[in-house]
Amino acid sequence: MTQKTSTMNVSPVTLGTSGLGRDTEPGSAGEHAAVEVALDLFGSGHAYLDTSNNYSGGRSEAVLGLAIARLGPDAAARVVSKVDPDPETRAFDRDRVLRSFDETTARLGVERLPLLHLHDPYSVTFEEAVAPGGAVEGLLELRDSGQVDAIGVAAAPVPLMARYVGTGLFDAVLIHNRFTVIDQSAAPVFADAKERGMTVFNAAPFGSGLLAKGPHEGAVYNYRPAGSDLLAWTRRLQEVCDAHGVALPAVALHYSLRSPLVDSTVVGVVSPGRRAQLDELVATHVPEELWAELEALGPAPSPVDDSAYA
Repeated sequence: MTQKTSTMNVSPVTLGTSGLGRDTEPGSAGEHAAVEVALDLFGSGHAYLDTSNNYSGGRSEAVLGLAIARLGPDAAARVVSKVDPDPETRAFDRDRVLRSFDETTARLGVERLPLLHLHDPYSVTFEEAVAPGGAVEGLLELRDSGQVDAIGVAAAPVPLMARYVGTGLFDAVLIHNRFTVIDQSAAPVFADAKERGMTVFNAAPFGSGLLAKGPHEGAVYNYRPAGSDLLAWTRRLQEVCDAHGVALPAVALHYSLRSPLVDSTVVGVVSPGRRAQLDELVATHVPEELWAELEALGPAPSPVDDSAYA
């Protein structure tokens, strides 16, 4: 089977919904509030909303489905999702991919998707995933049948992602926490993907917290506590931002937005008012001189270690 070149008309920002609807019950006030957030996301100028089969235990897709039911087919065409392993057995083969897709489309109330990612394939080896009967076969079937327009792979470890991109089978790639002002280890994979005509999504430009809230006690990067050396480096970055009158989160976001390696930056937005805050960051002007001063800080002491996947 040959690669189908992706023709996704992405916008600079894709809205992430991993926490949407978390801990809500059907018909509850919490669900209603989550649907209102979803309606606001659909009402924005951003092309796509990003979700997954396992986000918030399926509630993210369910809430988006309720919003789609109110908005109609135009909204349905703006959701991209991901297939996930069986939540109990962790099976992740062709059959599980097809079941995961069916679960997703049922929750969303749609028949097809513009993009479907293979999500965090850590419960199987790369060899198992690409073998006959493996997860990738299921994705290829869905694309060949026209049920999805494009297929992608979404995870974090750079060596693993390099292998998936290297197959030439995918239309898109999404990597998180590996292309920020702190860690740029995903750059070679993104460059390879661009050369292959793939759509590149860069997720978590704020490093899962540190670059959104700034250096502070208890700050995390890549979902782990930031060490003292990283906090010290980030304080120097904060000083550069302050000297130019630009908020640290705006610099973190624009680092991704300005990169020729990135087609769309995925930012999580799951609470009221956050989408408007995000749009303010997008509209922020970052002076060119700041980037030179950032470069002069030298490499950040990134805590990311993907050596287990090498």
